Amino acid sequence: MSAIDLKAHIRSIKDFPKPGIMFRDITPLLAAPAAFRESIRLLADRYRDAGVTAVAAAEARGFIFAAPLAIELDAAFIPVRKPGKLPFDRRAFQYDLEYGSDSLEMHVDAVKTGDRVLLVDDLLATGGTMQACAKLAELAGAHVVGCAFIVELTFLPGRKKLEGYDVFSLMQYHDEN
Repeated sequence: MSAIDLKAHIRSIKDFPKPGIMFRDITPLLAAPAAFRESIRLLADRYRDAGVTAVAAAEARGFIFAAPLAIELDAAFIPVRKPGKLPFDRRAFQYDLEYGSDSLEMHVDAVKTGDRVLLVDDLLATGGTMQACAKLAELAGAHVVGCAFIVELTFLPGRKKLEGYDVFSLMQYHDEN
């Protein structure tokens, strides 16, 4: 897999952003060029032969990994943003959160029928954001090749919410500690 211990570059912060939450901070990984490069290489190796034509990610941390991955895969980078952030004609998808709802948007010409889209984010927790990204791509007629993450919290229902998609993560945490 990797000669670099990527987990050694993830900082755990107790009680952030609220009591009882163990936050998995990717910024030490980003500050270590060899570890950051290795994370991109591992993701690229996983999807290199999948015919990926576009790599899409929701703002903001997903952009950090998706843009260099798109370059590595010789694919387009597609930003998925909160409402009102994209300047051109947009397609929106509204999704439910634990308390309320949210919405994401993608330019209408970002992906086309037949495109093979890889979705990327830094962390898989509940899966709602990634599921919304998948629906946006599919509404445009694209095929979702996979959903790739740096970190996965396996004790949360994210993978279940993404059932039917290829889900891949570089690191897994199996409990809240």
